[in-house]
Amino acid sequence: MAPPGQRPLSAEDARAIARAFAPTRPWGNRWDFYYTLGKLRSDPLYPGVLDALRGSQAPLLDMGCGLGLLAHALRRDGQSMPYRGVDNDAAKIQRASTVARRAGLPASTFEQVDLATTLPHHQGSVAILDVLQYLCADAQQALLRNAAAMLADDGRLVLRMTLLDDSRRSRISRIGDRAANLIGWMQFRPRHYPDVGSLRALLQQCGLAVQLTPLYGNTPFNNWLLVARRN
Repeated sequence: MAPPGQRPLSAEDARAIARAFAPTRPWGNRWDFYYTLGKLRSDPLYPGVLDALRGSQAPLLDMGCGLGLLAHALRRDGQSMPYRGVDNDAAKIQRASTVARRAGLPASTFEQVDLATTLPHHQGSVAILDVLQYLCADAQQALLRNAAAMLADDGRLVLRMTLLDDSRRSRISRIGDRAANLIGWMQFRPRHYPDVGSLRALLQQCGLAVQLTPLYGNTPFNNWLLVARRN
């Protein structure tokens, strides 16, 4: 069993959120429902991010939001900061917007944005979850510097990413990311996995205090959670 702080959402919370992604007709496509339910039940990502953001009312920009699960998890957790999700996948953004409207999520918007070429204007908190590895090293550094500049005094920068090292977990993570691209769930193949030393040094140069913790849960992946704030 995963230790406290690395456990996924409760079965009740996972099902409540996933239910919003179920088709409105019995014969509809149930892929998003089952994907959402499985991810929320197995991945400790969302409890980790909820803990990192709790107590801040700064508006949140979720870069690479996918289907917008973080918005649902935040509202389920009672967190009410304005939420804006952006992603380069137009189909996911369309579905995220439709489900958010149907679920009545307050103060939550979604927009298609290619983060490799466009930087949204924002001031508050920033979440970048499972995105960095799809950018080249230079683009990663530029994105992180820009994200650091977006932080308000009460803002937090929250990252979840696979780190590059010589562990078995790191190798499994790379295989999993390639598989996600091959089946079409992710549009792009990974380009560069960051290492812990470079990440920490870059964000400290930006004037941020950095906390980095493993977020494996019961998964085989080399996932880590980084939370940074202004010094």
